[in-house]
Amino acid sequence: MKNEKLKIKISIADRVYPLTVFPQQEEGLRKAAKEIERAIKQFEQSYAVRDKQDVLAMCALQFAAKNEQKSIDNSNQVTEAEEKLNALNHLLTEFLAN
Repeated sequence: MKNEKLKIKISIADRVYPLTVFPQQEEGLRKAAKEIERAIKQFEQSYAVRDKQDVLAMCALQFAAKNEQKSIDNSNQVTEAEEKLNALNHLLTEFLAN
């Protein structure tokens, strides 16, 4: 049943976090945890950072920045689409007026 929750364990930065989630959430959480682990390793190797709190803070900043940039990009795409639709509407209005 989709409403029954699963008990899973997610490992991040050498700590295990028990979670109770809906089955449809499990894959996304596991992928997110793998992405965090990948980012942790990258920061540790690239910047020789050993303090897990610093590494996790940098990961959080990186993921939040990506999320914000996607939001900005989507907003820009909507603005461009609106401008194109307005131009098309103007052309159609002129065409229909003739």
